[in-house]
Amino acid sequence: MKIDSAGTETAGYWFVGSIYDGTADQTERFLQEGIWENGYEDKYLDTVRSIRPGDRIAIKASYTRKKNLPFNSRGNTASVMAIKAVGTVTENPGDGRVLKVDWQSTFDPPRQWYFYTNRITIWNPLANPADKECADRLIRFAFDGEDQDIDYFRNQPFWRERYGEVAGKDSRFAWTRFYEAVADRLLSFRERRDELLSGIYDSADKMGGLAFLQDQFADNTTGPLQDICPFTVMGLFNRGITDANRKAVATELAKLLEVAEPVPVSFAGVPILNNQKSWFFGFSTKRQAEDIDLLWDVFARAIAFARPTDVEAQPADQVEDDTAVRSAFLTAFDKATNCYGVGWNLTIGLYWTRPWNFPTLDSQSQAYIKKKLNIPVLLNGSKGRISANDYLAIRDVLEARFKETAYPVHSFPELSLAAYQFEDGGEVHVPPPAAYSVTQILEDGCFAPREKMETMLARLRTRKNIILQGPPGTGKSWLARRLAYALVGRRDDNKVRAVQFHPNLSYEDFVRGWRPAGEGRLSLVDGPFVEMIAAAGEEPDTRHVLVIEEINRGNPAQIFGEMLTLLEADKRTPSEALELSYRRFDGERVSIPDNLYVIGTMNIADRSLALVDLALRRRFAFIDLEPTLGEVWRVWVHDRYGVKTETLLEIEQRLTSLNSEIAVDSS
Repeated sequence: MKIDSAGTETAGYWFVGSIYDGTADQTERFLQEGIWENGYEDKYLDTVRSIRPGDRIAIKASYTRKKNLPFNSRGNTASVMAIKAVGTVTENPGDGRVLKVDWQSTFDPPRQWYFYTNRITIWNPLANPADKECADRLIRFAFDGEDQDIDYFRNQPFWRERYGEVAGKDSRFAWTRFYEAVADRLLSFRERRDELLSGIYDSADKMGGLAFLQDQFADNTTGPLQDICPFTVMGLFNRGITDANRKAVATELAKLLEVAEPVPVSFAGVPILNNQKSWFFGFSTKRQAEDIDLLWDVFARAIAFARPTDVEAQPADQVEDDTAVRSAFLTAFDKATNCYGVGWNLTIGLYWTRPWNFPTLDSQSQAYIKKKLNIPVLLNGSKGRISANDYLAIRDVLEARFKETAYPVHSFPELSLAAYQFEDGGEVHVPPPAAYSVTQILEDGCFAPREKMETMLARLRTRKNIILQGPPGTGKSWLARRLAYALVGRRDDNKVRAVQFHPNLSYEDFVRGWRPAGEGRLSLVDGPFVEMIAAAGEEPDTRHVLVIEEINRGNPAQIFGEMLTLLEADKRTPSEALELSYRRFDGERVSIPDNLYVIGTMNIADRSLALVDLALRRRFAFIDLEPTLGEVWRVWVHDRYGVKTETLLEIEQRLTSLNSEIAVDSS
């Protein structure tokens, strides 16, 4: 059960698997015995205990399919979830293992649902508020018998590039099918590398020569490579060569691997290797005996984690539970990064392998992720690079954000392409925004005296935090943004960010907290405040401003948490850093940089709100705003909109009279 916004208790909804660790499908046993059983003794126990009598439950199987779909997949593999039976939980003994269930309907054949699926054993789709519309549609499909509106899902931001109307008109990422097919076929050569290398060398002339595949041995001789990893094979056509040569190499490799997908016409959004660093491992004299095996292992683990695309209707739960697959990938990733010659290029190789499932962290993508998307790229791994946990954390955060309509990008290929444009002729190189100062504030329609504006800016510079307070209609939000632009010195929305406080906003929303990230996992996600801290830290010589609308509508002390202490102007140094409630690693400490400023707005006419916490008042300078009429206002409106001066005088007199009556009204 759960409580809705009206305080009414409503049923929860659970989608559960029936296969564990390769055992036979338990569906028939569950139906006959009137139960559902968690097949694990060490996983999902608390989740099962949280399920209440009256909750609805459905047995599902998740898998992928490329053919025989009820829509045009355009050659892409789609995720499918089969609903086998639905019922209602009647009793929960509380052991974390068994639920008693009244199974009310069974489906033979199972009803098939597409796109919005999950392979984890126990899934509550309502756990992520951002997915509510998709979750509600799934619930109506499973429990109310509604048909799925497939067009709705295939045209959602996260899926439309592959399956939506845009996919039929814009084939900029058609290359992904070829890359995935190459990866799938390469996996079959894991234990046949001699055959693979022999075929590559036999095609050398048609590939334009492969002189760069010469190894160096301990006896100071050189010769052809005697072993190779899958990423280096894919790198054969992803190097700094012409597109024509890339296509020629890809064509020969496709013949060798028996890949049926056509060679791409375009490579939009595909990062390439430096010709001087085309291997993912070192010379024989540098590498360890197991290095290439470790690269094959992370390659195979990545494909398993992303789900295989060359298997027709393979139940994911029948292979391995997602948590085990994820754990195996994490281990393989960290081992591979210790190999000589492996660094950020590993993320490029993973992206080639499954471009819809893994981000590339080449230098251009890192710049875009950090500067445009405000997501930190942590360096806690081997050789001062990223660790497996941090890599998947970025992946999880991005996948969650891709589903937001207003997000700048909606897939890893789109992110890679945007990063390339961002670096090469995109936003990095556009002319800087025009200068902005108090003069521009006045020109935009501020009728307060220049001296007052200068005083506000001066207080913002010294106190770091101000709150504009006043009755409705005094332009608090309008002025807050313009003061921010004036402080930055230009009208640059990349340096100014606005958020709105409300009664339901929490520390986890604003600073950092755990959020559902798909596949039944939780991801540690930075809120807008920590994102602004990171952005300001990246550019210490540039001012950044966070505008908080209606700051008193939330609970500021609770929302800021320990960060409230660090807001003080004299505590903006690394030496004052504190540990957050949720840390990415042991000992992580965060401080607010000196170049991050906060402007809040407060509606003093909202009498239903409690008084602002005194701790907040000590950290902000409060500035009162009042309706500003008079000659400056009349001249500006007359010149801008052509309203007669007599009419403006009448409006001014009436507003002044009304404000006077309000001021003396004791109620």
